[in-house]
Amino acid sequence: MLNYLKGPQPLSPYQLQFLRDRFRDKTYVPFSYFDGAVPANDYTPSVPYSITVKTTPYSYQSAGYCTLYVHSGGADNDRSVQLRQKGDQWFLWEQFLLSDIRTPASKNPWA
Repeated sequence: MLNYLKGPQPLSPYQLQFLRDRFRDKTYVPFSYFDGAVPANDYTPSVPYSITVKTTPYSYQSAGYCTLYVHSGGADNDRSVQLRQKGDQWFLWEQFLLSDIRTPASKNPWA
């Protein structure tokens, strides 16, 4: 899916390996971006599925680029993604969605 979102610039072999490494024992990370998914419910999203994406006054500061912020139920701060415009389409240019988040309750030995 990320290759589709990246448009004319697919992920490099290094980036693909990075994704594999990030998700090896943390398959719950992508689910944390769905509304209602929090550590207490093991990142089980609400139905219907939705994601909260925000802009700021600085989101369109540079021509041809847009920075958006995606909420994660396992992080204290929203995570950013940067889009780049090509013609009338926007493609994923840079993402900071794979940083560590809180452990799900069922995997947390301290919970």
